[in-house]
Amino acid sequence: MEPYIPTREDAFTLLTQYNKKQGLIRHALAVEAVMGHFAKRFNEDEEKWRVIGLVHDLDYEMFPNDHCHKCVELFEANQWPEAYIRAVISHGWGICSDVKPETNLEKTLYAIDELTGLVASAALVRPSKSILDIKAKSVKKKFKDKRFAAGVDREVILKGAQFLDMELSDLITQVILGMQPVAEQIGLKGEL
Repeated sequence: MEPYIPTREDAFTLLTQYNKKQGLIRHALAVEAVMGHFAKRFNEDEEKWRVIGLVHDLDYEMFPNDHCHKCVELFEANQWPEAYIRAVISHGWGICSDVKPETNLEKTLYAIDELTGLVASAALVRPSKSILDIKAKSVKKKFKDKRFAAGVDREVILKGAQFLDMELSDLITQVILGMQPVAEQIGLKGEL
């Protein structure tokens, strides 16, 4: 029997079963898009990377105190492959999980999760309220201001950049490029 490989449709159905808040859905869509962008850069399985990006916070809305733990049960109940589950759990390494990111996929998810939130916040305070005209320099300035988007863990972003052997500015640029194609879906098309 062939192992079950979740599709994007499977992932979105599961995501929306456990997440109703628009902000969390938009975050999932942003992470999905950026994971797809990086999969192309690394010449990896884009569908797999996107699916994992889409469901990485599956348990966050309904089970915030069990984040990265409750999702194991939810994925297993739906016969998700172990590699997908491990990748999701690894994005919480050092915060709510002891599973260290090892693969390119896991390191990328770890690096970009918090950063998509910072980029989105930085775009929303621009006059255009758009991700389509933001540059890494603007985001980096906000990165340095610890009061801006205070919930974003800058240390995770820096560790993630090290994992990927990327300069912070380059990582930010790639996250912006990954988010731009879904600007409308994630509420960041703005007024250009």
